[in-house]
Amino acid sequence: MLTAMRIYIMRHGRAEDRSSSGRDEDRSLTSSGRKGVTAVARLLMSEGDVPQRILTSRLLRALQTGEIVAAAAKGSGWLGVPEATDDLAPDGDSVALVRQLQAGSDLATMLVGHEPDLSTLVVRLTDRPMPMPMDKAMVVAVDLHRKRAATLRFILEPRSLAYVFDNRRG
Repeated sequence: MLTAMRIYIMRHGRAEDRSSSGRDEDRSLTSSGRKGVTAVARLLMSEGDVPQRILTSRLLRALQTGEIVAAAAKGSGWLGVPEATDDLAPDGDSVALVRQLQAGSDLATMLVGHEPDLSTLVVRLTDRPMPMPMDKAMVVAVDLHRKRAATLRFILEPRSLAYVFDNRRG
């Protein structure tokens, strides 16, 4: 029986400094950004942390990050496609989005977005400060509970591909 809903909060991978259009929303992942996201996604899937739904910001770098995670999840049997939402764009209402998810579903969901909004989301959900800065391609997993603050389950630190804080078995 599920006692909590798992949310994976992921920052997009490393992106180009400037897009050819000059618009921030058109900035694409760099080659190293794609490789970093791929490595993180593969590790998540190999550990059995497969989201059942992927929601992303509408900005290109977040969409591309979600697509890479989706491609890795397909190897674990996932058949969905990432869905874009304005709630995960910079200054979007990610807290309201999480509350909607919590009220309507028990699907493990990945949210792909931007800083500083994602760190703020983790703090608001857990009522605790972030234990480390949210690096590009980092994943923070929290379990949402109906009547209390979310529980920080793990942080997947992308530079070392290590679970820095791992409370998944507790």
